[in-house]
Amino acid sequence: MRLTVITVGGKMPAWVNEGVADYSRRLPREIRLEWRELPLARRGRDTSPEQLRLREGEQILKALPEGDRVIALDVRGAAWSTEQLAEELSDWQMAGTHVSLLIGGPDGLSQDCLQRAQQRWSLSALTLPHPLVRVVLAEQLYRAWTITAGHPYHRA
Repeated sequence: MRLTVITVGGKMPAWVNEGVADYSRRLPREIRLEWRELPLARRGRDTSPEQLRLREGEQILKALPEGDRVIALDVRGAAWSTEQLAEELSDWQMAGTHVSLLIGGPDGLSQDCLQRAQQRWSLSALTLPHPLVRVVLAEQLYRAWTITAGHPYHRA
């Protein structure tokens, strides 16, 4: 199974790259966690947030692997507990489904990206900075796998 995180953003601090790499390495071979970094749309005085979402959304949709199940990370999405994420991960594995998780730029995801997604997931009702979202997402995916594998990492 492949999990692809498609994210829009700039250069991340070293602690983010190290954290994401660490949790990605901990996953077993049968779950490949890949990251696709897309550049931010050019910002200017005359560019509206909607225009930026559209431009970045076009990039995201082009980067989507064909046939993937798409999960949009969206503050208005469903709030999954870690155990619910573990159930989702298990279902994806059983179905043999590849999954793409979408993280929009500072202005969020375009309507086209949200409509393309089969599910919307909210990591938190709080607004989280993009660097932190990446680390939290990588850690939660690893934690969900540990639950499905009976590994002692997760303590409920």
